[in-house]
Amino acid sequence: MRLFLDTNVVMDMLQRREPFFLAAANLFALSAAEKVELFASPMTYATASYLIGKRDISQVKPLLSQLRTLSHVTIADEATIDQSLASEFEDFEDGLQHFSATRHHIDYIITRNKDDFSHSQIKVLTPAEFMTLAP
Repeated sequence: MRLFLDTNVVMDMLQRREPFFLAAANLFALSAAEKVELFASPMTYATASYLIGKRDISQVKPLLSQLRTLSHVTIADEATIDQSLASEFEDFEDGLQHFSATRHHIDYIITRNKDDFSHSQIKVLTPAEFMTLAP
């Protein structure tokens, strides 16, 4: 299964945000066990770098390296931007996330904010919902 992780799920894992950390950690454990493939967009890496750096700049590269070890990076290019601009997504970034995921034949978008992806062509689940389907 191919899962696209929204930025909030990645940040839950990297910053150990409670009460969401365990659900996010379970997704990464499935990736480490090679039961799922995780994907994140380049925008997620940039946002994570910014947010982590505000707390501890020395942790940015080590945490992003761990993320990169357990996930693939999707493509975000001119086509992705054009699709997001022309879409019904109210939030431009959510559109970018969605259209970068569609190019990688993703099975599920995993997010805590399902309403942000109400126009998604890909099934959207929370981390907890996905764990009920997990292999």
